[in-house]
Amino acid sequence: MNAAAFAPGNVSGVFKIVRDDDPRRMHSLGMGFTVSHGVTATVREAPATKVAFNGKVFDFATVHSVAEALSSRPASIELESELPLSGGFGLSGASALATAYALDAGFGLGLDERSLGMTAHVAEVTNLTGLGDVCGQFRGGCLAKLVPGDPLAAIALPVPEQTVYYRYFSPIVTREIIGDLRQAARINAAADSALADIGTLADRGVTYFGEYIAAARRFSMESGLLRHPEVRRIIADVEAAGGAASMIMLGNAVFSTIAFEGARETRLARRRAGVVQ
Repeated sequence: MNAAAFAPGNVSGVFKIVRDDDPRRMHSLGMGFTVSHGVTATVREAPATKVAFNGKVFDFATVHSVAEALSSRPASIELESELPLSGGFGLSGASALATAYALDAGFGLGLDERSLGMTAHVAEVTNLTGLGDVCGQFRGGCLAKLVPGDPLAAIALPVPEQTVYYRYFSPIVTREIIGDLRQAARINAAADSALADIGTLADRGVTYFGEYIAAARRFSMESGLLRHPEVRRIIADVEAAGGAASMIMLGNAVFSTIAFEGARETRLARRRAGVVQ
């Protein structure tokens, strides 16, 4: 047994926490987009389940949860990515989802795609590593999530594929943000305003990515999450140069429509998760 699957990285610009005792209904609303880089998971039959990320054995609880939920057969799970862990690219979700697709293909489980997506989402929620990245990775492209209670529901925003620039500084631990009720209340209040703006842009058929990013930038400030001085500086510099930029949720990282000092390049892409061999 040998199978591989890919799931794209996901950049979240706006998120609102939707709490529920049922992990299949706890998720986030918001706006984000998938990128051309992501995670490739390769699975092979093995004496015991083992997970490695970029060649290093890693106690990846979210991925182990997916493996345990889908099959009792042990597997070696090798994850590879050019993107940084804990940098706001949703790599825990991408790793979980790519693993789900690869295990389904490798073990011949015959599960439908929604079941694979929900398995990855539940693993994220129960391990407190994310709330909404799996939805974007499951669908691909630039999306708005506006339906509470359905973690995989989203609408496609009319934003074309394009080059995006980013820079990562340091991680933010998702579980610390999700678990802070006072911070969460401030986040949700700011998200309500941002999502109303994004809904208006979508209704008008706005295709310029910069307008959606501007709504995300306002959210990053009003939520209290935009604290890192270098991220703040780069956003100001990009806007002064005529571009649009905001903070990547959740990480001390920034994305932009134009190049800036120290930036790396990726691409907003519509490729969704799926088996690659």
